[in-house]
Amino acid sequence: MTTVLAYESNAIVELMEVLPVDRDEVWLKNALQQAIMVEIATIGPYASAMWSIKEGSGPVYDTIRRVIFDEMSHMGLVCNMLTTIGGSPILADPNVAPKYEYPLPGGVRPELTVFLEGLSKASVEMFSEIERPDHPVAEYETFTSIGAFYTAVEEAFEAHRHLIRGTRQLAYPMTHHGQGNDIVPLDSIEKVRGAIEVIKEQGEGTSASPENPFPGKEGELAHFYAFRELFHGRKLVKVSESPDMWDFTGDEVPFPPAHPMGRVPRGGWANGGENAPSPEVQQALDLFNREFSSMLRSLEKAWRTDDPSAARAEVGKAVGHMFQMGPKARALMERELPDGSGRTYGPEFLYVEGP
Repeated sequence: MTTVLAYESNAIVELMEVLPVDRDEVWLKNALQQAIMVEIATIGPYASAMWSIKEGSGPVYDTIRRVIFDEMSHMGLVCNMLTTIGGSPILADPNVAPKYEYPLPGGVRPELTVFLEGLSKASVEMFSEIERPDHPVAEYETFTSIGAFYTAVEEAFEAHRHLIRGTRQLAYPMTHHGQGNDIVPLDSIEKVRGAIEVIKEQGEGTSASPENPFPGKEGELAHFYAFRELFHGRKLVKVSESPDMWDFTGDEVPFPPAHPMGRVPRGGWANGGENAPSPEVQQALDLFNREFSSMLRSLEKAWRTDDPSAARAEVGKAVGHMFQMGPKARALMERELPDGSGRTYGPEFLYVEGP
């Protein structure tokens, strides 16, 4: 099996079609690269919605911010899974960088279009579809999930424990964002199991409960259910026991005031027809895109060095770039689109080459 890097490929679908007995080292490296791409793909939509909230604070802002840091932690854990078996993550490459509006990478959930927009019912619905479990404890549809893909990855690790070498393992504390959020070295099958458990259950919850088993605060919900609360506008509460039943009938969860960021056209605002940016707006877009691209380059460097202190410094730089992205995104949301809709520009998350 050759390595498939294209974001638009069906690599995850093809990987899942490989018989378990044939899921070898190359399969596992390819799967982990795709998992990294999936984790990175969620950052743009979640961050756009968070940055659009006018107060820059409050319960909804805090919920989305918490999910973003969880996803960054998950990405780091998957990078450690790849380097522990001798692989090297690829993030700073136009072939693997996220694309919007577009399905998730690798063909997972092909019916789901991921887009960039401000906080809205449509964006929150899309967020919860990204995180949807196979068997939710509330809203009883069944879908193929990202969690199922991680289960296949875990099974491949179990079958090939000898591949775990503990090479180029990065440690970065993130406990202040929630239990289990530290990026930790993965040098044993037990630690790999634990990391995959964190990734799956922070996103989907467990089969018995919608609560996040690795919370920052007591009673925190897994990502899927936290986003469904925003969509329904009501807290999720237990309505019966034996068996436990949950429903969105609790206290009201109001949407905060938000900038009406328009949906970014596929490939960026340059493809927006009458909303194509002026030179001034394009300059602001370029500033954001360079910051985003620098973040990806720092993350890639972090897992390509054998010097632990240098790796940690690069992660620190990546976090710094992300904090710089926020003010640049909000500045774009102050600029109305020319079409008279009352909606605004917003960040594109386009990868651009750089040093």
